[in-house]
Amino acid sequence: MQPKLNHKNRNLFILLFAILSIVFSGYKYYRQTSSLVELKNERLPITPKEFYIAGITDARTDNNNIIGSLVPAVTVPGNQPDAVKIELKGGTTAIKNFINYSLPVNASLRPVIIKLKTFKVTEIPLTGGRVKGQVTLLISFGLQQEYDVVHLTDYTGNATYQRTAGPAQQIEPLLRNTITNSLVYLNNWMNAQADNNIKLAKSVQIKFNDYTERVESDTIYYSTNRPLKWTDFQQKPQQGSKHSAEIFASLGYNEHVELIKGIITVKIDLKVFAPKSACWVKGEVKDAYSLNHEQRHFDIVKLGAEHFKQAIKAEKLSVNNYDGTINVAYFDALRDIDKLQKQYDSETQHSINTYQQQLWNNKIDKELQALSIKPNSI
Repeated sequence: MQPKLNHKNRNLFILLFAILSIVFSGYKYYRQTSSLVELKNERLPITPKEFYIAGITDARTDNNNIIGSLVPAVTVPGNQPDAVKIELKGGTTAIKNFINYSLPVNASLRPVIIKLKTFKVTEIPLTGGRVKGQVTLLISFGLQQEYDVVHLTDYTGNATYQRTAGPAQQIEPLLRNTITNSLVYLNNWMNAQADNNIKLAKSVQIKFNDYTERVESDTIYYSTNRPLKWTDFQQKPQQGSKHSAEIFASLGYNEHVELIKGIITVKIDLKVFAPKSACWVKGEVKDAYSLNHEQRHFDIVKLGAEHFKQAIKAEKLSVNNYDGTINVAYFDALRDIDKLQKQYDSETQHSINTYQQQLWNNKIDKELQALSIKPNSI
């Protein structure tokens, strides 16, 4: 005969059952929530010579502390518990701290930004209480520049493993090793690319050269050994023009860029030129005085070219926008040349005012000599 529960005992039994249900239910929920893994900091046996880590950004779509799922140990035979989430203690901050601790920082080197795109762990149960897992890491490396980050290279690491089911901390060495491999990869890549990849250029060097041609063609290129001649004025005189002669002198350049031991070397061939087929003269004014006036127009362009050189040399050229600075200086030079040409013609009255012409002759010769340029005598 079974004992009967009185009303008081029955209520106590129901309350105790409810409490145990809540406890076990809470225990089950805890088991299904997460398992913590903590990265251990360690120094790497490398000292970067080309870069330092200037920053780390988390670009994962789910950029939280959860990095995957874990197969827990089986406590009841035949009863495989649900996979739990793996929580990285500290999340992105833990990865930053690990990397900052791993590599020395030398701010005189190139600043590299790490963009974390993927960092996850997946596991599946095997027979015999074993677990098969994979760690996936995808990182993008970029060079921090003044206003932008320039992409350099990507690293993808996949590491598979087998282990005994249990705490997440068992996989910590593998996580640490995966991150370490990405840093070793970056160091090797930077060492190999430093002198050959224009994205990694450290500075810009300008080399100027005055362009010439071995065999003279229609275009005359400015030379101290080659003054203008009336035979250079081959175009028919412009009808209706009140001027006696006109030279169409201008400034241009060719640019050649190459990377030499990490330095961008920009070779600029300056062209101070005048096409014969565009220059004209009226036959009755072919005298030395009038030719000198036209030569001074050519000299003014030469002075503008030298000022262009000086403007570029005075600039600290940026490796990622040196062409912008060169272009600005070039168009400034063209505007200055045009302004000076107009002033010259206005003050000399297109050579009619002999006094002003002599003043300009002296002024131009003096500036040419200051630049170590021998004036052309006509």
